Amino acid sequence: MSTKKSQIRNFCIIAHIDHGKSTLADRMLEITSTLTARDMENQVLDSMDLEKEKGITIKSHAIQMDYKYKGEDYILNLIDTPGHVDFSYEVSRAIASCEGALLVVDATQGIQAQTISNLYLAIEHDLEIIPVLNKIDVESAMPEVVTDQIVDLIGCDPEDVLKCSAKTGEGVEAILDAIIEKIPAPSGDENAPLQALIFDSVFNSFRGIIAYFKVEQGSIRVGDKVKFFNTGKEYVADEVGVLKMKLCPRDEIPCGSVGYIISGIKTASEVKVGDTITLINNPCEKAIEGFEEVKPMLFAGLYPVETDQYEELRSSLEKFQLNDASLVFEPESSLALGFGFRCGFLGLLHLEIVQERLFREFGMDVITTVPNVSYKVYTTQGEVLDVHNPSGMPAPTLIDRIEEPYIHAQIISKTDFYGPIMKLCLEKRGTLKGQHYITSDRLELTYEMPLSEIVFDFYDKLKSISKGYASFDYHLCGFKESKLVKLDILLNGEPADALSSLIHADHAYDFGRKICEKLRELIPRQQFDIAIQAAIGAKIIARETVRQVRKDVTAKCYGGDISRKRKLLEKQKQGKKRMRQVGTVEVPQSAFMAVLKLD
Repeated sequence: MSTKKSQIRNFCIIAHIDHGKSTLADRMLEITSTLTARDMENQVLDSMDLEKEKGITIKSHAIQMDYKYKGEDYILNLIDTPGHVDFSYEVSRAIASCEGALLVVDATQGIQAQTISNLYLAIEHDLEIIPVLNKIDVESAMPEVVTDQIVDLIGCDPEDVLKCSAKTGEGVEAILDAIIEKIPAPSGDENAPLQALIFDSVFNSFRGIIAYFKVEQGSIRVGDKVKFFNTGKEYVADEVGVLKMKLCPRDEIPCGSVGYIISGIKTASEVKVGDTITLINNPCEKAIEGFEEVKPMLFAGLYPVETDQYEELRSSLEKFQLNDASLVFEPESSLALGFGFRCGFLGLLHLEIVQERLFREFGMDVITTVPNVSYKVYTTQGEVLDVHNPSGMPAPTLIDRIEEPYIHAQIISKTDFYGPIMKLCLEKRGTLKGQHYITSDRLELTYEMPLSEIVFDFYDKLKSISKGYASFDYHLCGFKESKLVKLDILLNGEPADALSSLIHADHAYDFGRKICEKLRELIPRQQFDIAIQAAIGAKIIARETVRQVRKDVTAKCYGGDISRKRKLLEKQKQGKKRMRQVGTVEVPQSAFMAVLKLD
């Protein structure tokens, strides 16, 4: 059956974490009979075990549904998106390939920071917004209050807000009808040269790389000779099709629809998310615009546990990057850990997920160094250096000034937690830029603060002081000069470069002391004393000692002269001294991780 462009609707679901996006997607699949009752399970689009365990969506998923409305057949392409702030890049890609969005708000919690930031993303792309109030079946729901919040936020009429319960399925059909009535059909020219936007890709060990795309103009058929605009590589479309629960091959993907292409691509670097596919014999004039490059917020080193697994780690990261375009990496080496990669992540959760997925999907066990952000260092020679790593810092005498990235943070919470949240932000060197009451008991605070301060444990602390009620979102707003110093950790006088960090001068003493205390607990005792020192340049600011394990050499001396005991102790002392010169200190992986979780 050929589908007319007017019968296609592309939409995504945007919401804060835990507001019921994946459950709503489940109900839609059920109502449109995309899934049989036998295949139905909870969060069916969250295909990774990790997503089900943590109860969060990590990847965007595209799926096609057929729906009959007023006697006509329609095709609905749903792109399910994550809600966590660390995965906002996935959301931006989904939004770029849709014409409309369902804004899902939990009736028990009201509007959260992530809802607002995703909404602004959708408005920038001129998407048609359909507000949906979910979880109306829950006893603690406040439909009237939350409806008023939505009306204030997007300026619609109260009756435009659709009420549903994704769990019971109540009100979901009305949402499907609203999608067809309100969201415009795709606006491409089907007779123009082919122009298709790649919004995701996956690696399949049998068939090579499968790229997911949305056809903006023209159409694509099996056997077409295509080329990728930015990389300039040329292929034959061996198979094209649509995304249902499985890949369903089709002869042609029409204008405005979403599909996949398999063309035997072997190397990961040839597929760039955001690239444009076009035909070789009838190419389009220019690539599709409006697709932003990902900006990593946080950098950390990933090193293989076994040094000979370096190449294996490289190929795992390349395959991983296909499925997660927001990961960037480049090779680097460290004295303590050998060869590895310097990776850019969107946040701490992203780092944790990447590490876990590398282990589960590729069997790669990796060591992660202390995460940090990138700084601009102005030298006395007038150069500007981008420093991602404390070991890349020039000597203190050559530094004119250091600038660090600042963010614009939005925190929404109940007014009861106003005091503790302000105290936390002040500790993290934040400056209050504005406050705004959303309702009588909900408050939005806007702060400007250094990115390096939120990298460690800001999010965890915010959640615990607000009893889980605060939501937080941020974006970069530029660089500012700052008084930063490089803090080195020395073990027996040798710097452990994986533990060194750049830190604000006011916090250095405190942080140095805490790290030394923590390491003293975690480093196992050896045959000799281990000195753990924190130093800024040549100045030692804190020291702890891991005491040696001693054998009681004087046990065989009973009675007799004290000089006999002294002689044995002297002999032991010499041995310990010699041992210390050749002995090395092993730092367990738990020590690297513990440094991240210092309270």
